Order: sequence, then structure tokens, then C-alpha cells
Amino acid sequence: MIRVSLLLVSLTITNLIAQPSLPAFQAPPATPELFGAGIISTHFSERDFALSPDGTEIFYTLQMPLASFQTILYVKKQPDGRWTKPVIAPFAGRYSDLEPAFSSDGNKLFFASNRPLSGDKIKDFDLWVVERNKTGWGQPKNLGKPINTEGDEFYPSITHSGNLYFTASYTTAIGKEDIFVAYHEAGTFKDPVPLDTAINSKTYEFNAFVAPDESFIIFTSYGRKDDTGRGDLYISRRDANGKWLPAKNLKPINSDRLDYCPFVSFDRKSFFFTSERNTLQKSFPNKPVTIEELTHKLMSPQNGSGDLYWMSFDALLESLQNVN
Repeated sequence: MIRVSLLLVSLTITNLIAQPSLPAFQAPPATPELFGAGIISTHFSERDFALSPDGTEIFYTLQMPLASFQTILYVKKQPDGRWTKPVIAPFAGRYSDLEPAFSSDGNKLFFASNRPLSGDKIKDFDLWVVERNKTGWGQPKNLGKPINTEGDEFYPSITHSGNLYFTASYTTAIGKEDIFVAYHEAGTFKDPVPLDTAINSKTYEFNAFVAPDESFIIFTSYGRKDDTGRGDLYISRRDANGKWLPAKNLKPINSDRLDYCPFVSFDRKSFFFTSERNTLQKSFPNKPVTIEELTHKLMSPQNGSGDLYWMSFDALLESLQNVN
């Protein structure tokens, strides 16, 4: 059934895309806009985003309804400047893989997966890494202990120093779901610890992007008093002593729906995120919808299933100056 579903997805994507054309990254918009409408952001559910340090590769997640299956898609910039059509990443497609994240040198890709350690039986979600080799991407490797446990681990973010940030619901958590860090020392990961209460609260914190130099973190939280929807994006910076400052709601871009999966390009020019905001209700304000109109909207981006958005990172930071 999964193979059939993937075939249908592949055929639909192929039909949708005649001439792939993604925007140049040199001039991101000042306010959030759909990224790659009809190419990457479609009527399917897309989430997560990873742009390589050199700006020539994109990995992102295609998600089936009710998160029954996820797989990582891949597009690459060609020498003539055009982008290839989305295809399933060479290491993905059999199990649920999601949330790709590049290392600073672009030679490793971390992601979450429920693939088995051996055999064919799926397990809980662990963090995995796949390394680039002379011919492409190799075989994924499980990060093992102390990162992976009998519980789920999600949304990796790796720093210059090798520290690994991720989402989990451990017994050591401050809230119901927290952001953890496993410090990298002497070639190994230390036991993961939750970030302090400047980041984590008694509710849900998840899907954190951490700057490679660990100067700031952007994450989603659900259930806070200033939450404007089903989950908002927040930002925290580090002070001169390396302490995380209290997180601020990214009010200028958050919607009344789930906004999550943040990513900042390595050159810090572009900010990407996933949102389940939709235009369905706003599309038919004065009269009942027809079946043709509704079908057209449901087969287009911004139907509430989840799309990728982008904007200028500088513009985002500037917009926060007037936010209390």
C-alpha cells in the first residue's frame, strides 16, 4: 500500500511540474510568502526544510494524511540554474523519514525515522545520519545511545561544535514535550539535557532550529498564554554569558493555525517555516461555494494541509523590534 501511495504521489508531482522554477534566494520577500508554489508547496502536506550550505540542494518532507507515512523529497540546482523535479531522497521511501537537517559542512544530513535497526519491523522514531560520499549519499546510520532511547526523538539541529538539539518527551523533561541538547565532547555525545525555562515550559516545546554558532534558537510552542493558534513560533537569543534569554513570540508571522518547522539559511538571508494556515474560508465570503470552486481550492496550496513559507530573515528580526 505504501509503495502504491508513493507511486501516486510521484505521478501527481510529475504532472504538476512541467518546468521546475524556484525563486532565487538572493531576494527573499519582506513578509511570508509561499515557497515554490505548485512545485514544493502543493495541495499535499509539505513540512520541514533543509537548504544546503552552498544553496544547491533542498530536502523537505511530504506527509500523508494523519501522518500515516512521511518521506523526504529532494531537489537539486542544475548548472544552468534550473532545479530538478522533486524526487524521493535516495535513502528514503520505505519507512517514515522526516525533518532533515544539514551539518555545517554540508556533508551530513540528520533526520528522524522509524526505520528498524535490523529486519523489517518499524520501531519508534530515532535520529539518524547519512553522509555524503563520492557518488552521492551513503546508507543512514542510527545515532545510537545516549541520543536514541525507547521513546521518540525528533527534529535534529546540529551546530558547528557538534552539539545536537532535538525534541523529546523524556521523564527528565520540564514540560510535556521539550527541546533537549546533547553536548558533543571528545568525539562523543553526552547525555541529553533539557534546555532551561527560558525555552522550555510546562506545556509543549518542539521543532527547534538552532543557529550553527548557537547564538539563537527558533522553536514552536503550543499552549502558552500568548499562543495565537494551534502552535506558534518563538525566538530566543543568548546573552554574553551564553545564557538563553526568555523566548519571544514571533507575532508578526504567526497565524491562528499551526506554525512550525523553522529553518534559517546558512547565510542568514532567508527564513523558512511550515504553516497550516489556509485561504478556504476567506475565498468565499459572500456566497455559497460551488463544488468546482471548492475542488479547485482543495487541489491548490493553502488548503490547510501544510505548506512551506519563506521571508527575509533580516525583515523578520526588524519586525520584532516593535513587539513587546
